[in-house]
Amino acid sequence: MKLFSVALVTVVLLANLIVSKPVYAADALVISICNFVAADDKNRLRKKLRSSKVKLRNIYDGIACNGMSLLQFAMQKNSVNVGQYIVKRLPSGKLAKGADLTWADANGFSDSAITTAIKERIGN
Repeated sequence: MKLFSVALVTVVLLANLIVSKPVYAADALVISICNFVAADDKNRLRKKLRSSKVKLRNIYDGIACNGMSLLQFAMQKNSVNVGQYIVKRLPSGKLAKGADLTWADANGFSDSAITTAIKERIGN
């Protein structure tokens, strides 16, 4: 009977290890960044980036929050402080590609403070 209990616990634990997906550090970083953007918490975003030793310009293209870029997500959540911070940290060449501006115009965010910051940064 004791052997059966031990075997059952072992099988359950092994099944749990096989089925569960491990959370990687990069996944946790992206989740934190998206949460800070949604909360419009610029200070915590800065601290997280600094403690992770990453630069926003290096990871911007690889991050999507709810299928949107960080700037699009900031516009949707009305996170003006974080949005303006992101605009300041990205190279103007990356902003000049216009994907975020095109998205903003198509989704009713053309008058957003973040959109204005992008236009000022690229010289429009």
